[in-house]
Amino acid sequence: MNYDSTRSAPAKGTVRTLSQSELPLLRDHLLRLDRTSRYDRFHGFMDDGFIKRYAEKCASDGTVIIAYFENGTVRGAAELHPPEQSPDGEPEIAFSVERAARRKGVGSILFRKLIAEAQARGYRSLRITTGAQNEAMRTLASKFGAKLTFRHGESTGSIDLARHGQPEPVPAAVAPLEAARAIANLNRAYWQMVFKMYGWGRAA
Repeated sequence: MNYDSTRSAPAKGTVRTLSQSELPLLRDHLLRLDRTSRYDRFHGFMDDGFIKRYAEKCASDGTVIIAYFENGTVRGAAELHPPEQSPDGEPEIAFSVERAARRKGVGSILFRKLIAEAQARGYRSLRITTGAQNEAMRTLASKFGAKLTFRHGESTGSIDLARHGQPEPVPAAVAPLEAARAIANLNRAYWQMVFKMYGWGRAA
């Protein structure tokens, strides 16, 4: 993401985790990034072939993709790479937002969702690496507690998830599907409690 001090209207899309069959949507999103955005995302310009191979790897190595949708198209993505893919066993995160979807708070929305996902998986910390010139990403990472250090043209840091406690909820306007799932889960838990109380559904 590139830095821009101006802000557009708040995000009104939806945010959800991609299923395995939907992971090609990540590839399509990354291919739509403009040249500068590609450079910022991958710390150097990468051609279409590299991006296609990268997306295929994400689809097979357990990477979790949280996507921001506008009108059915992925315009932003947060990637949570499993610790098994890291030499020091620390899960790594990455973000990308298409130019048309910037300055709407999409990065913050994705960051909150990603932290919640990482906490649910029991991770204690996350690593983030970004190019030294990517001011937007460094500002966003610092907002969520990353302590960044500069080395070899990159800014690298870790986020201590224990400091976050319960993550801030994503605004309902951008996550209607998540709200519906939460209500369904609450209803399910209620009826399970009732069945257990009255002994319904037990084997004879």
